[in-house]
Amino acid sequence: MRVRPLLTVAAGIALSLSVAVPAEAAKRPAGTTAAWAPAATAQVHPGVMTYTDGAQCTANFIFTNGTKTFIGQAAHCSGTGASTETDGCDSGSLPLGTKVEVAGFEGTMVYNSWLAMQQARETDDETCAYNDFALIELPAAAVATTNPTVPFWGGPTALGAGTTAGDDVYSYGNSSLRGGVSALSPKQGISLGDTPGGWSTDVYTATPGIPGDSGSGFLDATGRAFGVLSTVQIAPLAGSNGVSNLAKALAYAQTHGMAGVTLVPGTESFSSSTRLPL
Repeated sequence: MRVRPLLTVAAGIALSLSVAVPAEAAKRPAGTTAAWAPAATAQVHPGVMTYTDGAQCTANFIFTNGTKTFIGQAAHCSGTGASTETDGCDSGSLPLGTKVEVAGFEGTMVYNSWLAMQQARETDDETCAYNDFALIELPAAAVATTNPTVPFWGGPTALGAGTTAGDDVYSYGNSSLRGGVSALSPKQGISLGDTPGGWSTDVYTATPGIPGDSGSGFLDATGRAFGVLSTVQIAPLAGSNGVSNLAKALAYAQTHGMAGVTLVPGTESFSSSTRLPL
């Protein structure tokens, strides 16, 4: 199995790795017809591993357009170049329609920000550097066992915006390099602040994201989904991670072929007081 590393941006690296239902189920959003699977037994949920042409990443959140269900990952998980190729406006990617394994199910990549920016001939430097988001459409069999809740932390409570330096942040990575030890997946840390254009946030977490954690979702102190893990920094903030702004990435997707797609809140309450395993 090949695990593509986290992207390395002038200062960092891309993080993909190459290598019984209760009677009362949580309700789906308006426009859908079935109930979400219980959080405790769902096979598909934020934080599951995804595999794109052998590259292992971590899914972030669940999304819907009212009729279809999607799971998010980082755009660079389908990248065809080196881990140092982080500019989505000129980096290679597998095409839309590429099959992606999600918790044993075969999903389909229907949106990729890198491809969207190249088609739109995007020229904004921050957008090109940090818009790192893809959507995988789930088949009906996977949707039947999907829950939108982030493991360990709960939520997301809603779509967030950005953060300010010093804010608490929370995530759930799932790199295959950890050998399936789920106790190492929850992460807590602090924001180091956003880039000038608000497209990316640098964060320190214990432990930092590693290859295979690419695409992990990030929550703010109130459980709002604000980011997608994209890179590991080498300098000047060694050991930190770069997190793409989810609100901006989702808005870009909505205006480039994915109109009506929205984040699905978790069915379980967010709790920042949950103690991390020792």
